[in-house]
Amino acid sequence: MSDEHASSPAPHAGAITDVSGIEVGHFSDTRRPTGCTVILAREGAVAGVDVRGAAPGTRETDLLAPGNFVQQVHAVMLAGGSAWGLAAADGAMQWLEEHGIGFDVRFGRLPIVPAAVLFDLPVGDARIRPDAATGYAACAAASTAAPAEGNVGAGSGALVGKLFGVHRAMKGGIGTASITVNGVTVGALIACNALGDVLDPDTAQVVAGARTEDGRALLDTRRALLRGDLPQPLLAGTNTTLGVIATDAVLSKVQANRLAAVAHDGLARAINPVHTMSDGDTLFALATGRVPREGDAPGMTVLGTMAAEVVARATLRAVRAARTVRIGESYFPCAADLG
Repeated sequence: MSDEHASSPAPHAGAITDVSGIEVGHFSDTRRPTGCTVILAREGAVAGVDVRGAAPGTRETDLLAPGNFVQQVHAVMLAGGSAWGLAAADGAMQWLEEHGIGFDVRFGRLPIVPAAVLFDLPVGDARIRPDAATGYAACAAASTAAPAEGNVGAGSGALVGKLFGVHRAMKGGIGTASITVNGVTVGALIACNALGDVLDPDTAQVVAGARTEDGRALLDTRRALLRGDLPQPLLAGTNTTLGVIATDAVLSKVQANRLAAVAHDGLARAINPVHTMSDGDTLFALATGRVPREGDAPGMTVLGTMAAEVVARATLRAVRAARTVRIGESYFPCAADLG
């Protein structure tokens, strides 16, 4: 197994950790490309979620519905390993409990840790996947520093452009971005393992995705489908883009859910096709409430615009920061190597 040729991503576009109260930690497995990423909110954050893909793998998402009791969460776990990877959230709960983080339920501190997983099993030995120990390690590594991007954490084994076969896919990854408007910051962290291609949202040009049959150039999946090229049969749930949007604005649970919903517009700008029957696309929204909404602070329309923008930028960065991977006869080039 080898990672080759670090790409040259665009100048840094900020990070989700620019949001006050947010920390990020990765665990990347050295035995094969897989791992997990935790987004910590030690003091709690109002949370929402929006699931658009048809094949999600999630945990604790029902409690984020506006009518349900729990108002805040303490972490979100993103992991590879398909449904097995949900076990990483157990490790996060253990770490948070040990550090006294969670709701006081008389008998102990109960951390709330929603989670979502992506399918990275084609990359190396599928028997190796995130578990409780890796989730614990990700929490131990968490900090307010700008998180690493590309082939790390939940993006370690991510691929993009698989509609015409995994052998024609390219390396995906994890990326982050942030924007500040009138003192309020919105950031995103996106693990991109999409079935479709990733585009530059400013130019609509394909940056990474399905390759031509000889593997030397980008195919452009959208145009291939529209001219009648037939995709390969797909196993449901073998893709998925996951992400967390965070803001230091004060939001209600209803507003956090709305922010997660609008943020999917960013995925639609950067991935084509998106939200397919074989993707489990899931976005969480966290509001730490560190900046009061008063005076000229952005309202929901501006916050939604910011959220969609940082999601699109973070998705693009996920593939621009990725590195080429070779495992045995499998070869997944990165955007820089094919470009």
